[in-house]
Amino acid sequence: GSSTNLRVSMNIEEKNGTTVLRRTPEKKPPKNIGTWLIGRPLPTADAPHQTIGKAIGLAVFASDALSSTAYATQEMMVILAIAGMSAMNYSVPIAVGIVALLGILTLSYEQVIHAYPNGGGAYIVARDNLGDMAALVAGAALLTDYILTVSVSISSGVAQIVSAFPELFPWRVEVGVLAVAFVTLINLRGVRESGKAFAIPTYFFVLMMVATVGTGLIRYLTGSLGVVQNPPEMEMLHAAQPVTFFLILRAFSNGTSAVTGVEAISNGTTAFKEPRSRNAGITLIWMSVILATLLMAITFLAVQIQAVPSETETIISQMARTAFGGRGILYLGTIVATTVILVMAANTAFAGFPRLSALVAEDSYLPRQLTYRGSRLVYSRGIVALAVIASLLIVIFQASVTNLIPLYAIGVFLSFTLAQAGMALRWWKCGQLKPGQEIVERGSVLREDRAWQFKMISNGLGAITTFIVMIVFAVTKFTDGAWIVIILTPLLVMGFLSIHRHYRRLAEKLSLEHFGAPGPIQRHRAILLIGGVHRGSLAALRYARTLTDDITAVHVSIDEEETAKLQRKWETWGDGVRLVILDSPFRTFVEPLIEYIEDLDQRRRPNEVVTVIVPQFIARHWMSNGLHARAADTLRRVLINREGLVITEVPYQVGDLASEEKKE
Repeated sequence: GSSTNLRVSMNIEEKNGTTVLRRTPEKKPPKNIGTWLIGRPLPTADAPHQTIGKAIGLAVFASDALSSTAYATQEMMVILAIAGMSAMNYSVPIAVGIVALLGILTLSYEQVIHAYPNGGGAYIVARDNLGDMAALVAGAALLTDYILTVSVSISSGVAQIVSAFPELFPWRVEVGVLAVAFVTLINLRGVRESGKAFAIPTYFFVLMMVATVGTGLIRYLTGSLGVVQNPPEMEMLHAAQPVTFFLILRAFSNGTSAVTGVEAISNGTTAFKEPRSRNAGITLIWMSVILATLLMAITFLAVQIQAVPSETETIISQMARTAFGGRGILYLGTIVATTVILVMAANTAFAGFPRLSALVAEDSYLPRQLTYRGSRLVYSRGIVALAVIASLLIVIFQASVTNLIPLYAIGVFLSFTLAQAGMALRWWKCGQLKPGQEIVERGSVLREDRAWQFKMISNGLGAITTFIVMIVFAVTKFTDGAWIVIILTPLLVMGFLSIHRHYRRLAEKLSLEHFGAPGPIQRHRAILLIGGVHRGSLAALRYARTLTDDITAVHVSIDEEETAKLQRKWETWGDGVRLVILDSPFRTFVEPLIEYIEDLDQRRRPNEVVTVIVPQFIARHWMSNGLHARAADTLRRVLINREGLVITEVPYQVGDLASEEKKE
């Protein structure tokens, strides 16, 4: 049994000549409502078995990028609509440019995955090659992007539902928040379970989109496609303007939302089965090929059917009912698949945000609690934090994709730029090494690479390209709300630095370097708070005697008659311990006590400790506990910052009062 394990452990440690004992408990965590919602707790040893393969990895990490095909074309057309329907023909060349950008990013992140097999993406690349400040900027940009990924994808999914069921339009915010809660719950169940849950919807979406664009292309080639029937009203037609280079840039920047999510696989490489770099790299290529194909096909067909960008009916809805000739079963299948994948797209952020926030927290730039894994071996605190912030954004922006998009891509393109600049510098460092020479960095190992010049140039060109796109996005979307992200990123970095400064100062205060042995406690006083003389207060008095003989009982007097009764009882039961009565003319409890303790503080000698002991009733039934004052909690909040002061709560279990009350 457990006692045998402990004896064995003690024998081993005694032989090794150490005072450290180790014991593994046999008792498992109890079942509760959390067990029912997210599953039984998993032991740490199960972590290697919670990794995923390529097929599930595509569902977990690529759903964001794949789902962006549902709104990227529409967001391009929203801008082009300013110049009227004739400007829609520019959509296809713009989509070609976006696919070229996707190719550059895929090549870059393929290299990141193999160079940094422990994950971390742009944050780790920037930290190891460009310094901590660049890493913090990348981290802030990516964390912001993950939050917006949830808000945008969920809002876009709600837009698909509203297209099919217009009567739900007034409830779009509530539907969006419920969708976030659903995805959060699934992700709290663990990586493998969330991956399995989302694999079927992801592949169903790919299948339905292939069927939709395939049918549309076949009908186009046979001349039977036609144009969309009863299109929604073009909401921006009244503001018709000529096609300008600036307008094209704005449409391009909106369309680049299609490539957000490309970096997610490099951030979560550790989630893949071994060989994880190879599996993650193949998954990235699969994702990019599917994304490029769907984006080009959807954009081409949207132009051919003369689809109209609108908040009331999406481009996907117009394309599906035109391709399938109405709102039949295949149309509904496409709408359902698109809605589900847009909701599931948030899963990419739920996979990436907690991992990235844990990495940043490990470097002491975010609260350390984010590094702790929950009962299902996921970073549950990061998952919950992401859900709360994303839900707030959905409420603030009323679940509008068009209002959220301007905030979306600046951060991710900033992280793209830093990642590729960092990789270019990494290849330069590799080029300076001799054969067989290695340099171990925090996130990877540098070795000689004969192709370092080609890789450095390709990453350098990629960094320049994504930097230009970022500037275009910042300029074209500045007045639409992009200024918020431009201001928010430096504020987040300042917050990271403030947290880091706190942890550094705390470490200095707790450090044992140059620290001599503390002097002995010269005096230990015990202050016993009593509200009445009863078994609970006497149990606290017995405990106080185990600490010191210097005990003072203190009572705050609010009612003179009750105080007189207490004084008489204390003469009988107080065992000679002095009693101090603090009068409280304003019937307050804390203020007279603080004044008394402050008076003790002024007369306290060096190396003197004061322990405040508070008796506390504990009823077996949780409902009964609310009937008693929690004096220790109040005192702890007020006095916790005082040096040399200890607050101790002495619980007194009073039995099952509920059953006794029933007997009476």
